[in-house]
This record gives sequence, C-alpha cells and structure tokens, in this order.
Amino acid sequence: MIFGKKKKDDREVETYLKLTPKVLLLYLAIIVFCVVIILPLVIVFSSSLRHVSNQSSPLLLFREFTLESYITAFNNMNYPAELLNSIITTGGSVLVVVLIAPMAAYPIARIKSKLARFLYVFFISGLVIPSQMVIVPIAQTFSRLGIPNTRFTPMLMFITCSLPFSVFLFAGFMKGVPVEIEEAAYIDGATLSQRFWLVVYPLLKPAIVSTVITQGLWIWNDYFYPMVFITKKAQYSLPVGMLQFLGDKENPAQWNVLFAACVLCALPLIIVFLILQKHFVNGIAAGAVKG
Repeated sequence: MIFGKKKKDDREVETYLKLTPKVLLLYLAIIVFCVVIILPLVIVFSSSLRHVSNQSSPLLLFREFTLESYITAFNNMNYPAELLNSIITTGGSVLVVVLIAPMAAYPIARIKSKLARFLYVFFISGLVIPSQMVIVPIAQTFSRLGIPNTRFTPMLMFITCSLPFSVFLFAGFMKGVPVEIEEAAYIDGATLSQRFWLVVYPLLKPAIVSTVITQGLWIWNDYFYPMVFITKKAQYSLPVGMLQFLGDKENPAQWNVLFAACVLCALPLIIVFLILQKHFVNGIAAGAVKG
C-alpha cells in the first residue's frame, strides 16, 4: 500500500510539473503578483540611495548610490530617540495584550453559557467599529480624566483596539486545548490560577506568536494615535517622525529622504524577523495544525 501511495504521489507531482496551459497561466499570475508587490519596494530602496536633490524619475532604478538621504533622515528624525519611543510603545502594548487577552478569552472558551457567548460576540463587535470614528469623544474623555499627552497615552488606544481581535484569536485557540489536561492538574491540587498560567498558557505559544506578529506590526507602523495624543517632538515614534519629510506648499516633499526614512523605519522589523524567523514560522505552523 505504501508503494502504491508513493507512485500516486509521484504521478501527482509530475502532473503539476507539466507545463499545461492551466499551469502556465497560474505561473504567470504568480509572477505578476510578485512584480506588483516587489516593484514598489525596489523603487523605494532605489530612490533612497539617491542624492537629496536628485528629483529624476523614480523608475530609473539604481542610477546613483549614496547614503546622503539616509544621513539626512537619520539626523532630522532624531532616529535613536524615535526608535526607542517606538520600541517602548510597541513592546509595552503587545506585552499587556498577550497578558490580558488570554485571561479574557479563558472563561469565554471554557464556560458554556449564554453569558459566555454574549461576551464572545461583544468582543468581536469591537472589530466592526473603527476607533478613528470615535477619536474625538475619546480625546475629550482623556482630557476630562486628566490623562496627560505622553508616549504612554497612545498605548491605551493600542491595547484597547488590539483586545477584540486578540481575544477572538485566543478564545478560538483555547477551544482546541483539551480540558482533560486541566482536569489532571485539578486532581493534583492545582488552583485555577495555577492551571491557567502553568498548564494552559504555555500551550498558547502559537496564538501568542500570531498576536505578537499581527498586532506588533500594526502598532509599530501606526502614526494616527501618536500624532493625535503626543504633543512633544521628543516623544514621537518613527512613523510620526517620517511625516516631516512630506513637505507643504512652501517646502516641497523630500521624496528621497522620505524613502530613506521608510527603510530606516522598517529596518528594525526586518532584523527582528530574521533573528526570530524560526520561532515565528514554527509558531504559526503549530497554530495551523492545532487550531
């Protein structure tokens, strides 16, 4: 049987390798999709390697190689301070989310009642309403509560906006965690908090990795909340610092410097992904199998 199954798999592979019109069309669609995705990134990187005053067509790729735009962006943005602000904002927000969201999802996934289903729908409804629509009353509420506009104020919004999706993700994953594991720990005398933190929480690594990736990328790249709630330039994050290069009517946009700032903003994420790539891929693959 094993030999027959292997031959069948080999025939399927040979079928996919044959250049039939259907396969050629599929390859062509993949190539077009990759070009559409990669070409803007190539244009950005090519333009960032130009002189600041070089305003020739960005489609003329790699006609000049200089780091002047990077040096200008690094100095004008105060890159080290803004990088630290982005790390504090992103890291602090994600840390709070991966601690609070599993605790909120645990009773929703374990308790079989109408109240639990209502809470599940309640959290999911938070995905429907964009927070930008209610930013004015939120800002007024912060003002009346006396909450100062510091680098920690956007973190409140990031945590609040990340919880609906994170609770939805953790609740769905917890339903796949066997209850018998907790029952065994309960028989051994473990309390509720011990069962959650020592038994259930370590099994949520794939969901934690997925949350860190999805919410971390969004928080790192978001400029709306820092722009609204932060008034001191020394507390700006990287996306807000990039806005100064857009220019206005009197000062035209410095596109080459802006593109260099975009590369500098994405560089930390690329480095983190290259270092933790194995953990990210394994966590998502495990989540796909267990979920």
